[in-house]
Amino acid sequence: MARLLLSLWMVALLSACGAESVWAPDEDIRAKAYRHNGPASLTLITVISNRSGAGGHTGLLINGSQRVVWDPAGSWYSPNAPERNDLHYGMTDRMVDVYVDYHTRETYHTVLQELQVPPEVAELALKEAAAYGAVSKAACSQSTSTILSRLPGFESINATFFPKRTMDAFAKFPGVKTRKVFDNDPDDNSAKLPAGG
Repeated sequence: MARLLLSLWMVALLSACGAESVWAPDEDIRAKAYRHNGPASLTLITVISNRSGAGGHTGLLINGSQRVVWDPAGSWYSPNAPERNDLHYGMTDRMVDVYVDYHTRETYHTVLQELQVPPEVAELALKEAAAYGAVSKAACSQSTSTILSRLPGFESINATFFPKRTMDAFAKFPGVKTRKVFDNDPDDNSAKLPAGG
């Protein structure tokens, strides 16, 4: 009963917060589309507090017919990675590095869990993320875990608002390669965003 009440409270809170819709023009998406030559893969990105150990953010890098990052309710942006409702296109190696660097600082480290998947699974992940729509604040893990749970082979992932639970569930899949990124950048990361955004 307590879990049900907490879930209802979270839904009401998120509904009150609303989601910010962003819709880059078709020509920007086409101009920046990037196809990575590596194997089809999903990389779960989890930002973890160095102070409390709690999860702070969840994202998903999808390498399918093109490479994109699902950054639900995220604050990162770049003119080189046009966005449509939390899905950023044009994720070259440089853009991936910029994205990870933005989230990693003295107070947070970033965990990347990469898993090779069949091309059709990566393509379905891309379609699910594109169709999901803008995400309300605090629902990054909930939206990402929901998308993952809809993919063949990932049905065991339960939707959760907690980034570390999504990370722990993803870690159970055979073949996951995990990398942790740390740096000493100041906690104020606003200087890493383009001016005027």
